[in-house]
Amino acid sequence: MLTLTKIFHFEMAHAIYGYSGACKDIHGHSYELHVTVSSSNKGIDFLPSPGFIIDFKEIKQAVLSSVIQLLDHKLVLSKDYVNKNSAIQAQANLVIWNAEPTAENLLLYIRNRISENLSNQVQLAKLKLYETKDSYAEWADHTKFQNR
Repeated sequence: MLTLTKIFHFEMAHAIYGYSGACKDIHGHSYELHVTVSSSNKGIDFLPSPGFIIDFKEIKQAVLSSVIQLLDHKLVLSKDYVNKNSAIQAQANLVIWNAEPTAENLLLYIRNRISENLSNQVQLAKLKLYETKDSYAEWADHTKFQNR
């Protein structure tokens, strides 16, 4: 299977409502997002001209418009957190979610947004989101990685 990966960076703050650790308070991360796509073409010896699964520029445009512009330099909080801390609603960069903005939920959100913006010839194969330099969450379409 042939895949391409493009890496993105964004800054975002969040808090986890109902959590007893330090992440219960508003804090930020410098996220690193790895977006891996694959082609639906199987059993080919080479890619016809121009020789791309997809141009890296197209991946960049899809991810910037559907994810980065919506999350970069934002404060993402759940409805539950905002309901218990109503003064926070005055924040101009506030994004309110139904779910807690954990790395796992961020990945599911990112998966859905990017999938909507890819052509039929390209599928999202894997996402990796580093919340810190040594901690990440990963999503993979395991059907893409079977029978390798």
